[in-house]
Amino acid sequence: MNVLCCTFYAKMCNILKKYISLPLICLENQANQVKIKIVFMKRIIVLASLFLVIGFNASAEGYQVNLQSSKQAGMGHAGAALKLGAESMHFNPAGLSFMKENISLSAGASAIFGSMKYSSTSGDYKHKTDNPIGTPLYLYAGFKIYDNLAAGVSVTTPYGSSINWGINWAGSRLVQDISLKSFSIQPTVSYRPFDRLSFGAGLMVMYGDFSLSRALIPAGGLEALRQTPFAPLIKDGLDLFKDIDAASATLAGDAGVKIGYNVGAMYDVSDKMTLGVSYRSKVTMKVPEGHATMNYANEAALNQVLTVANTYLPADKKIGVPPLDRGTFTAELPLPSNLNVAVSYKPTDRLLLTGEVQFVGWSAYDQLNVQFSQEVLNGYSINAPKMYENTCIYRLGGQFAATNRLDLRLGAYYDESPVPSEFLNPETPSMNKLGLTTGLSFRPLQRLSIDMAFAYVTGFGRDGSYPYDPKDLTKTFGGHYEVNAFNSSLGISYSF
Repeated sequence: MNVLCCTFYAKMCNILKKYISLPLICLENQANQVKIKIVFMKRIIVLASLFLVIGFNASAEGYQVNLQSSKQAGMGHAGAALKLGAESMHFNPAGLSFMKENISLSAGASAIFGSMKYSSTSGDYKHKTDNPIGTPLYLYAGFKIYDNLAAGVSVTTPYGSSINWGINWAGSRLVQDISLKSFSIQPTVSYRPFDRLSFGAGLMVMYGDFSLSRALIPAGGLEALRQTPFAPLIKDGLDLFKDIDAASATLAGDAGVKIGYNVGAMYDVSDKMTLGVSYRSKVTMKVPEGHATMNYANEAALNQVLTVANTYLPADKKIGVPPLDRGTFTAELPLPSNLNVAVSYKPTDRLLLTGEVQFVGWSAYDQLNVQFSQEVLNGYSINAPKMYENTCIYRLGGQFAATNRLDLRLGAYYDESPVPSEFLNPETPSMNKLGLTTGLSFRPLQRLSIDMAFAYVTGFGRDGSYPYDPKDLTKTFGGHYEVNAFNSSLGISYSF
């Protein structure tokens, strides 16, 4: 995808030039005379607001969440070549038919504590997020029908994240806060035609919602008006909005139900080695009717400033805030495919090792489509390229049976960033990440297991910038981004 970056960048600039609505005021001082240039940006405010209708997780790249098992979270979340009972439904549905018990139940949740930091290029400005705690969960129920046939159902949260930069910060024109939640209900069946070979398939029923807030007129966004002849008439208003966001918008919507599939195969090469492969399909979520709400620091004061300014400006150069709350919109978001290829090896009865490569089809997110209701907001529809890259996640994990009641686990993974460097911004401060994991399972009863896992994730700090003025590409919001996260998982499983 890096090969396409230059071409994509040029195309993006042309698109930004084409989509023009909320006036930006630029001032030039020529021979002591102030010349006001009004640059009309017909759709740029909506394009910027909706350029990414999802967030990302500090513990994973893009907006994919890899925390669907407390046991596997301790092994770098590798599991495509492991026989996990009911939990195989997510990692590799073929593993379900290797169940030894008649019924396998599992449930759990994780807590994600993520932090992201931004430093300006000059280093004189620093800011960090105040993210809420992420809580992905999972539920599994597997049932053996015959010795070689099993079925079950799972509920997981494979996609979702949140980030909160807050208001009045330097990048609020790009994002204030953003949130994505998704749920997958998966009925699954697995069949083992031979003792060593198994196949499985599941139907993924997906549902989700999102919200995004950003400043339409950020702190200091009206400062250019101080150079106009009528500035003394609006001085109080300009002082008020010098350090606070004057107007912001929050866009939110629920995605309708969409269907995908999860298939896999598993083969025991020997009593010690197992090969596994699984594939989860891409699912395109669609928000059929999203809504926007407007937020003002002081609506009356802002209206006064705009009223006075528009009194002196030409009729075709009036300043205004687009009435996004007067209409609805539709939007589409692809949830990428995942191909997992794995091997597990058991050198001794107590030790189990596994390695896995996860191929994530992020290139499916090649553009963002947003369609506003034409009768209210005619002309605000968007078709913007995104051009994400396909990536890989490399996973290693190990499990050691310390006693008959206690299993200990270690793992690690390396997660590649799907975001092109040309679009590194606070909406997607994506970077390559390294995760180190550990965990354990304790069985107070033979069939009851209490599972715990802990992970530390650190991103390899990344510099980048993002052009926000289509008429002057030297005007960018750039700097240095850092990401780190700590995850803890707790689960319980029971079989009989």
